[in-house]
Amino acid sequence: MTVDSSARPSLTLSGKPMSSSLKDVRSLSRQMVGHFVENVAPCGTLPGDAITGDVTTITRVCLEFAVSMLDGNDIPAKLARLQEAAAAWAREGVPIDTIHHSIHEGFKIGLDLVVSTADIKDYDNLVGGAKMVLEMLDQITSAISVAYVRELRSVVSEHHTAVHTLTSALLGGHSTSTMARECGISVAASYDVVAVAIPPHREEANPAVDRQVVARRKLRRVQAELATRCANNALSLLSVDGGTVLIPAGMFESAELDALIVQLAQAAQVGITATLVQATPDLIPDAADQAHELLDMVQRLQAVPGLYRFDELALEYQLTRPGPGREYLGSLLNPLDEHPELLETLQRHIANNLNRQRTARVLHVHTNTVDYRLKRIAQLTGFDPAQPSGLWYLRSALVARSYRAA
Repeated sequence: MTVDSSARPSLTLSGKPMSSSLKDVRSLSRQMVGHFVENVAPCGTLPGDAITGDVTTITRVCLEFAVSMLDGNDIPAKLARLQEAAAAWAREGVPIDTIHHSIHEGFKIGLDLVVSTADIKDYDNLVGGAKMVLEMLDQITSAISVAYVRELRSVVSEHHTAVHTLTSALLGGHSTSTMARECGISVAASYDVVAVAIPPHREEANPAVDRQVVARRKLRRVQAELATRCANNALSLLSVDGGTVLIPAGMFESAELDALIVQLAQAAQVGITATLVQATPDLIPDAADQAHELLDMVQRLQAVPGLYRFDELALEYQLTRPGPGREYLGSLLNPLDEHPELLETLQRHIANNLNRQRTARVLHVHTNTVDYRLKRIAQLTGFDPAQPSGLWYLRSALVARSYRAA
C-alpha cells in the first residue's frame, strides 16, 4: 500500500527535518552493512562481492526510501528495486529471515539516529515518526516478501521439473551426462532404488470430506519429509499410491534407511511398505522393475509395513517365477480351500512374524484359537508351521499360490 504523499507533510524534530540525520546515505549504509556482518550471523557467510555490492546497494535504497517518506514523498521505483533484489536473493538461496532481520536491525540504527536530537517538545512529532516507521516497515517487508515468495515458487517449480525429467530418464534408461548437466543435478555412481507403496489415509474413506484433497495432502507430507531427510539429493516419482525413489547409495546406513521409511510413514500417517534394490544408473530400469515386483510380492504376503531388501527375500522372489516348482508349491495349500479361516490365520501369522498374540488381536480371537488353527493346518497340509521346515514350505506355498491364482 502506498500512501498519498500530497496528504502527508514532512516531519521535523527541533525545527529540522526528521530525515536530517539520515541524509548521508552512502556513509550510513556502509556503517549499517558492517553492523549486519558483525551481528546478523548469516550475513557473515555471504560472499564478499555480495556484501560490498548488492547488500550495500539495497541498504542505501532502503535509506533513500526512508528519507523520502519522512520528507513527505513516496518513490515507487525504490520499492521496485527492492523487489528485484528480493527475487535475486530467493534464487541465490539467501534465507528470508536473514533479509527481514537485517532490515529491522537497520531500522533500529536509523531510529536511534533520528531520535538522538529530540527533546520533550517533539513528543507529537515523535509519535508521528513512530507511525511512519511502522508504515515504512510495512511497505518494505511486504514488497520483499511478495517478490521473494513469487521467485521461490518459480525456483521450486523449475527444480521439480528438472527432478521429474532426470528421474524419468533414469527409470527409462535414457539418462545422459548432457541431460544431467542441463537439469543441474549430478548423477550418483550408484543408487538405492526404492519401490514405495502408500496405502489410503483413513480420511480418504470418509464420505464427508474430499478424498482427493486428503490424498494429495498425504503425498505432500511425504514429499516434504523426503526432501528434509535427504536434503534434496533423492530423486522421486511419487503419486498418492506410491512410486519410486532413487537415493544415492551410501547416503544412509542400513538402519538409517529403515528409519527413513518409518519417518515417511509418520509423515503420511499411514503404514508405508517399501522394497530396495541397488543399481548403477544404467541398470536402474531393471532394478526398478525388480523392486516393484518384490513390493508386489511383499504386499501379497500381507507383510507388516517397513523396508524389505532383495537379499532378504531373494528365495521368495524366485518362487514368483513361472514354472513347475511354483505350480507344485501353490498346490500345497489346496486342502485349506474349504477352510478359509485357516488360510487367513496362516497368512496373518506369517505376516506378523509368527507373533501369536498379534495374530490373535488382528483376527479378534483368543491365542488358543490361533494355536488350534495352526495344528489343523499341519494336519491338513502335512506341514507344521511350528517347525522351520514346515514353515518354509507353507510360506513358499503362500507366495506361489498368490501368483498361480493371478
